[in-house]
Amino acid sequence: MGLRLNETFYVSHGSPALAVDDSIPARKFFSSWKERFPTPPSAILVVSAHWDTRVPTVNVVDRNDTIYDFYGFPESMYKLKYPAPGAPELARRVKELLIGSGFEHVNEDMNRGLDHGAWVPLSLMYPEADIPVCQLSLSSNKGPSYHYNMGKALAPLKDQGVLIIGSGSATHNLKAMGPRNSPPAPWAQAFMTWLKTSLLEGRYEEVNEYEEKAPYAKTVHPRSDHFLPLHVAMGAAGENAKAKVIHDSWDAGSISCASFSFTAANA
Repeated sequence: MGLRLNETFYVSHGSPALAVDDSIPARKFFSSWKERFPTPPSAILVVSAHWDTRVPTVNVVDRNDTIYDFYGFPESMYKLKYPAPGAPELARRVKELLIGSGFEHVNEDMNRGLDHGAWVPLSLMYPEADIPVCQLSLSSNKGPSYHYNMGKALAPLKDQGVLIIGSGSATHNLKAMGPRNSPPAPWAQAFMTWLKTSLLEGRYEEVNEYEEKAPYAKTVHPRSDHFLPLHVAMGAAGENAKAKVIHDSWDAGSISCASFSFTAANA
């Protein structure tokens, strides 16, 4: 069991090229992770936008394979490996906590490794790949409050030193992408202004209702998969948690690479 952790995180993982492209501003942020957050976790739980199932599912493996769930990138990308140990005990604890909190069905996947929403940022944050990692799927057929409550159920894991990360993208409309250095689209900026203000002022219930409350919500997130990991991280931080912007950059005109921490109120 590791030291108790007081923070949960939502990170925008951006393009898979983050793993190799030094020109992406967020790469420096992820590479300096251990300088900013030096307490080593006992294990890592990732909820990634790229694993979407009908009911919550955990991967129960001894060693994580590297999943190349992207196409059209340089061949070198498909040779990268992030062979982090699995965390089967953590996976079963996640299942136990969710079922104990009223989530009736939680499945186990005995084969799945880490998708790029998990291994790409982790390869920069913890490049040694020596910390056990478990993935928990999201269920985009359910809403934000469902995922917020999922996070609340997982909050006790922080007491065991488990680092809880939601990995997605603060804005995610790939059809609206522009050139790399193009300025942020006005609708994306409006959404991000709303999101940062809402989080920093602790208006989490409004964020859970973002589809009705946020400007340009459907334009920014035509699908909810890249935003729902945020709700898990919010819920896992606990009541009255304090949000902080820990990184803020843009890519391709409409993709916000903003990342947030959530610190427990009693920390």
